[in-house]
Amino acid sequence: MYFILSKLAWIVLAPVNFFIFLALAGAALCFTRLLRLGRVLALTGALGLSVIGFVPLGDAMLSVLESRFPQYREDGRPVHGVIVLGGAEEPYTALAHDVLALNDAGERLIAFADLARRHPTARLAYAGGSSAMPGDAPEAEMVRLRRSELGLPADRILFEERSRNTFENAAFAKDLLQPKPGERWLLITSAWHMPRAIGLFHAVGFDVTAYPVDFRGPTTPRFDGLLGNAADGHRRFERAAREFIGLATAYALGQTRELFPSVQSSRGSDTR
Repeated sequence: MYFILSKLAWIVLAPVNFFIFLALAGAALCFTRLLRLGRVLALTGALGLSVIGFVPLGDAMLSVLESRFPQYREDGRPVHGVIVLGGAEEPYTALAHDVLALNDAGERLIAFADLARRHPTARLAYAGGSSAMPGDAPEAEMVRLRRSELGLPADRILFEERSRNTFENAAFAKDLLQPKPGERWLLITSAWHMPRAIGLFHAVGFDVTAYPVDFRGPTTPRFDGLLGNAADGHRRFERAAREFIGLATAYALGQTRELFPSVQSSRGSDTR
C-alpha cells in the first residue's frame, strides 16, 4: 500500500506537476466568481515553473546531496562484495526491442563491471525489481539477459529482483546475501541518491561502503534556463527534491536512524 500511495502522491507533489496543476486550477477559476483567487493561483504556478527552471536551485540541492559521501578510493583492503542498485536501465525498451537500453544513470553498471574486474574474488549482487506502476519487467531481467554486453561475469552475479524501492533494495539484499560482520561491501548508486541509500542499508543492519557515481551537481551553478533550456532546470530540481522528500519520509516512517546520513553520522561504515 505504501508503494502505491507514494507513487500517487508523487504525481501531485512533483514540483513541475504541482505548479502546472496550480496554474491550470487558477486558469479555470478565472472563469468563475473566484476570479481574484484564480489569478493568484495561475500567477503562482507560472512563477514557480519559472523559478525552478531558470534559477539553478536544483544544482545547489544536488551539490548538497552529492557532497555527503566522497568518491571511493582504493586503499588496498579486501573487498568482499559489490552491490549495484537498479535504476540505470530501461527494461521496457530493452525487452521490446531486444537491445541493451540504459538511461542517464548508466555509470552505475559501468562501475559495477569495472569493480567486478578489479576484484575477481568479490561477490557481486544486482538489486532492482520494477519501480513502475503497474509493475513493468524487472530491471534485473534486462541486466541478466545483457550481462555479456556489459562485460559482467555471468557466474558471479546474484540478482535481487523483488524490490520496488530503495528500502526494499536494502532489506531484500541483506536477506539474499547474508553479509558477515567485518566484511567490506561496496554500494554503487548515483551520488545524489547515496545519502538515502546508505541510511536505509545501515538501518536494516547491512554495513556498506559508499561508491558514488553519476554525479549531477556542478561545481558552479548553471543558468541553463536563461539560455533557453529551462526543462533541464526542472529535471535537476525534481531529482533533488525527490531525494530530500524521500529522506524526510524514510526518517518519519522510522526506516532510517538519520535524517541526512553522511560519512560522519554513518557509524560502522568505511567511507573514507
